[in-house]
This record gives sequence, C-alpha cells and structure tokens, in this order.
Amino acid sequence: MAKIASTNPELSELISNHFRMYRENSIIMGRVLEIKNQFVTIDIGYKSEGVVPLSEFGDEEFAAGDEVEVLLERLEDDEGMVVLSKEKAAHKQNWDKIVKVYHDGGLVKGKVKSVVKGGLIVNVGVEAFLPGSQIDIIPPRDLTEYVGNVYEFKIVKVNDDRKNVVLSRREVIEAERAEQRAEFLKTVKTGDEVTGQVKNITDFGAFVDLQGMDGLLHITDMSWGRINHPSEMLVIGQSVDVLILDVDREKERVSLGMKQLQSNPWEKIEEKFPVATTVKGKITKLLPYGAFVEIEQGVEGLIHVSELSWTKRITRPSDVLELEQEVEAVVLSISIDEQKISLGVRQLEPNPWDEVEGRYPIGSTIKGEIRNLTAYGAFVELEEGIDGMIHVSDLSWTRKINHPSEILKKGQEIEAQIIDIDKTNQRISLGIKQLDSDPWEAIDSRFKVGDLVKGTVAKIASFGAFVQLQDDIDGLVHISQLSENHVSKVKDVLNVGDEVEARVIKVDKVERRIGLSVKAAEYSEEELKKETAAFDALRPSADLVGLEQAFNLATEDWSPSGASEEAAPAEEAEEKAKD
Repeated sequence: MAKIASTNPELSELISNHFRMYRENSIIMGRVLEIKNQFVTIDIGYKSEGVVPLSEFGDEEFAAGDEVEVLLERLEDDEGMVVLSKEKAAHKQNWDKIVKVYHDGGLVKGKVKSVVKGGLIVNVGVEAFLPGSQIDIIPPRDLTEYVGNVYEFKIVKVNDDRKNVVLSRREVIEAERAEQRAEFLKTVKTGDEVTGQVKNITDFGAFVDLQGMDGLLHITDMSWGRINHPSEMLVIGQSVDVLILDVDREKERVSLGMKQLQSNPWEKIEEKFPVATTVKGKITKLLPYGAFVEIEQGVEGLIHVSELSWTKRITRPSDVLELEQEVEAVVLSISIDEQKISLGVRQLEPNPWDEVEGRYPIGSTIKGEIRNLTAYGAFVELEEGIDGMIHVSDLSWTRKINHPSEILKKGQEIEAQIIDIDKTNQRISLGIKQLDSDPWEAIDSRFKVGDLVKGTVAKIASFGAFVQLQDDIDGLVHISQLSENHVSKVKDVLNVGDEVEARVIKVDKVERRIGLSVKAAEYSEEELKKETAAFDALRPSADLVGLEQAFNLATEDWSPSGASEEAAPAEEAEEKAKD
C-alpha cells in the first residue's frame, strides 16, 4: 500500500483520509475553501465541511486554500454539518501552554484588557484575573492606567475545571527587586549620593525605593528646619536625591538623609543672629505656650507666650498673632546643641517696670479703678497693663475683712497708697488703711476700762459676739459677759445688727483687743474690778482668742454696706494664675 501511495498521490490522500481519526474536542488541520458572508467554510477531509464565523480569525490574514487549526466540537450537527471553532482551538492550545508554564514555575506575558471589581482582566492567551493586591508593590490608585499595557506575570493559581487563572505581577517585581537589592548592597557605601522614589510615607518618616532596596528617610533627616509630618515635604512616587547615612548589610537596612545634602544653617548661627539683635521672620506654628518663627530657611525660633508683652496678660499666642504673619523679634538666647533660639517681642519696647519706682514712689497716693476682686484682695489698674493689689489685711485698721467685696466694688474708683514694689515679680502692693492713721496707736485715750459704750453686733461666734464701736473699732463680748445667767448659745441673747450697751473691761493695744461686758453695764466700780480680773484670766488660746483669729471663727457676718461676699471664682483663678 505504501508503494501504491508513493506512485499515486490522489490514492495516497484518499487512503489517508479513510484512516484519519476524527475525535471530538480535538484540534485538527483544515483547509479554507471559501470566505463568504462573514463565514469561512473549512474542509477537514470529512464527508461534510464546517463553517466558522469570520470574527474568530480576528486580525489574522488568510485566504482560500490556506490551512488552519480548528477545534472539532462535533462531527455532525442537526443539519449534518461539522461543527468547528477556530477561537476554541486557540484557547485550548493556550490553556495547555498556561498549565505547563504554571507547573514549570515560569512567567507569562499578557496584555491588560479591562478593569473589574477587585482587579484587572489580562489576556495571556486566555483571560486571567490579576487581583488589585498583586498588581504592584505599591498599591495603585488608578487601575485604568494599566489597561492596554503588556507585562510579565507569574501564574499563582489554575483551576482546570472552571478554566480560571490567577496572576501576580507583584511577585515578578519582588523577585526582580531581590536581585537588585543584593546588587545594590554589594556596591553602596556610607556617604554615597543616590536617587530614589518615595514608596511609602509614615508619621516618623518615608521609605525610599533605591533600585529594589527600601531605605528609611527619618523625619529628623529631611530638613534642618522643623516639620510636623513628612507629607509636608514628600508625596508617594516623588523622585528624591538622598545621602546614604548608614548601611546594615546583615539586616539589609539603609538609613538616608536629605538635609545632609545642604549646608547646616546652625553651624554659624551665633554669627548670623547674635544675642540681642533684632530679626524678622514668619509665624509657622502657634501653640498654647508660644509661637514658632522661621527666621531663615531651616532655622526657627520660639517666642514664649511670656515674651509677648511686658504688661498685657496674654494667655494664648493666637490671641495676638496669626499663622504666616511677618514679625520682628529680639534674639534672647541660642542653644546650638539643641538647635533652639529663644525670641522675644516685648524686648522691642522699653520695659515699663524698669521705671515703675519713679512713676509710683513708695508712700505716694494713687487713684485707680478696681479691676478685679478675689478672696485675698482687690486689683487696681494703675495704667494699662500695670495693676496694684490691695490685700484684704490692708483694707482697714480696725475691721476684719473676709472678702474685699464687703467694702469695694468692681469698677469703683478709689485712692490707695503705694506700700511696696517688687520689680522682679512685677508686683505693686497697695493699701487703703495706710491713708489714715492707725486708731490703735491712740486707743488708750479713746477707750478706757470702765467706759460705757454703745455699738452694733457685727459678728457672732460660738465664744461671743463682736460689737462695732465708734470709728469701726470692734470689741468682743465673751459669752460669759452676756448675762448674769448661764448662756449656752450667743444667739439666745444677741443677733447680728442688735444695738447693745456694754462696759469696757479690757484694752489690749498689742493684741488689738477690746473686751466688753454687757452684764457689767450696771456694775459698781468694785464689781467692775472683779469682772476685769476674771476677763484677764481668759487665755487667747482657750476661751478668748485674738480678734483676727476670732473673726475667722465667726459663724455670722454683718456688713454695713450689704455687699455680697461671694467670690468670683473665674477672676480669682485668673489672678492666682498670674501670681
């Protein structure tokens, strides 16, 4: 038979076709017979031809008589025609290649076709899925920029039943970077200047891609000046020139610096900005404790809130300054080691406290308005920004004042005497009682033992009652001096505001005490002597206390002015903070 076939080609082809195996779902060769009406008629040597849509040939050029590979889907359809597919033949061939590459661990080239949920569709001969996390080592922001591009991929998963393929471009990049990293670490050394691309930004710095090697650019090595976050200087994808500061080949770590490529502005800072010189700058940051001023690129100084004004009470720099504002300031101090410059604004003007003694001599009388009342005193405005304080103990020679609101009001204009000036702490002490002579200096001539006096009950304590006498001088009626009969409570006999008549039984100029007795008002001279002796026997630490202590223990107060004795908590806190 072989001999006959060699001498007769037509017979040979007939025999070959007779013995051809036509297996469905197999790839066979066919000859193009005709191209007509968007269909291609193909002869596979079977009793009938097959028809393939022209669209399955894509951009491929062919003509009648050409041989093509097709997939034999069915030998006969309902019309007795062979069912063929050019596209499915190509897909089966490509699928077999994909499976082989997958098992061999090789790479495959493909063109990105479209964007789908979670990633991309890539044509690698068959359609494959590229997850978003596997596109690149840096998460992409816009997937559409990959469409139409051709890349190499690693096949990470193949499902033969579902004909699914999953790709990874990231693994290809990481493998390339590993080789680049190894090569980079062989040649790089400290002091080299290299160019890289910002890969990631964190709060503490940025990671820069250096030919497959990630280097850390710490925030403190980005600029000689102060920055709050690396994003103020860098963006992901930005190309940057950096200096190699340190290389750890064992741990594969590289430290980078940007500011080291520029001259250090702090090297000759004391020559540029000597202490006491005036500088100009721009406010870069406002904080509760001060304002930062950039006086040169990379050099900032701090104006502490206390250095903003000699006299004004500025609680926050933002009350008087704004970001980006141009300001002048005086250099107060420089620390090169800490790279700190202290600045002051108030030093641009004379310190009013330097000449305060000349304007307000001790002993002189001033007029001013009550600016604030606190539990411990009253603040009087002498001039803008300068206050004097009248302590409660300097309000009256004779009365124990628990709160200045008993005799003073906010906004009231008063006279006072300059008692003391503390320039260091910027305090001026004032007094009202010093405007008059101390009545206790001549108390012996005004009140004598045995005198019968009248007054009004001002305060009541558990041990007695305080009676306001002439010229606001107080006397104490001890509970034992209220009545011949036993008195358990002072309130059983007297109330605040009662008018009383009493006998002076004790005058103590040193202790500033006057002892009174209501029950002795009708005593004879002999009886009065006995009562005075009994009164003297009382100890300040026990039954009888000094006036100042006694008033602190008083349970009821009486104020002729009727003023409220409530403190102003907010204002008091403000003044305490100032002090």
